[in-house]
Amino acid sequence: MSNLGPKPAGVSRETTLHVRDHCLCLATRQAARAISRRFDEAFRPLKLTSGQFSLLMSLNRPEPPTMGSVAALLAMDRTTLTANLKPLERRGFVETRIDAADRRGRRLLLTAAGRKALRAAVPLWQRTHADVDRLLAAAGADPDALRRSLRVLA
Repeated sequence: MSNLGPKPAGVSRETTLHVRDHCLCLATRQAARAISRRFDEAFRPLKLTSGQFSLLMSLNRPEPPTMGSVAALLAMDRTTLTANLKPLERRGFVETRIDAADRRGRRLLLTAAGRKALRAAVPLWQRTHADVDRLLAAAGADPDALRRSLRVLA
C-alpha cells in the first residue's frame, strides 16, 4: 500500500444527506430524467424521443425560425442543437436553409413529414401530460404552480 499523503478531510454524512434532501439542482435533474423517460416511452411507437418532440414543436411556427432562436427556446447551445437536428433531418422532418435576410444565418424548416410526425405525436403528448398532471395533483402538488416556478428558474 503506497502512501499518497494525508487523507483529505471528507464531507460529513449529515451534509451529504442534507444536500440530497434539499438540492434543487439534484431534484430537478431527477425529475427531468423521470419525465423524459415517461415521454420517451410514449413517443417510442413513432420512433421519436421527448427531446425530438420538443424540437419539432419549437419549429411549428408561421415562419421558419433561426437556429439561435430555437437554441434559446430549448436552452441549448447551437452545437447541441445541430447535433439534435441531424436525425430529424435524416428522417426528412426538418430542413436547414440559408437565411435570405442574413446569408450567414440558418433557418429551420419543419417539413410536411415533420408536421405529420408532430400531428401523430400530439395525442401521445396530451395523454402522457395529463397522466403527469394527475400524478402531481394526487401527491398534493399544483402542476400549474410548478410550471410557473420552473419558468422563473429558466
